[in-house]
Amino acid sequence: MKPLTLIAAVALTACSGPAPDTSSDGNMTSAGSVERKLVPPKPKPAPDYTGRWIGVEGMVLDIAPTTTPGRYTLAMQWDLDNKGTFDGIASGDALSFDRGGIRETLRPTNGDATGLKYLFGKTDCLTVKPGEGYCRDGLSR
Repeated sequence: MKPLTLIAAVALTACSGPAPDTSSDGNMTSAGSVERKLVPPKPKPAPDYTGRWIGVEGMVLDIAPTTTPGRYTLAMQWDLDNKGTFDGIASGDALSFDRGGIRETLRPTNGDATGLKYLFGKTDCLTVKPGEGYCRDGLSR
């Protein structure tokens, strides 16, 4: 093989690979590099906690939205002797409220997490703490 033919063969071989990826999800900068734009994930919609939630031995929780997004009115009977109405604030999938000077939080759980035997096996529940939880069965909305 002649040297010139060899050089041409090497040059053709070097150029015969797949074409470089020229797609872009960003803007080309003046230096020729691609400036990628990060797209933040869409926030998950807040769960709908409005409606009636039932506990044990007369415990009940009614959650109603207010005119302010992310704010709720919580009307609850949390034991045989205590009931009241509280302002709830949504944060992620939880609802926080102040009761008796203590910041409490309702978190989505199942019935087993409430620690209340009557609620075991239920799947759509809110728990404040072990021994205080409320569930709905789909009929109480």
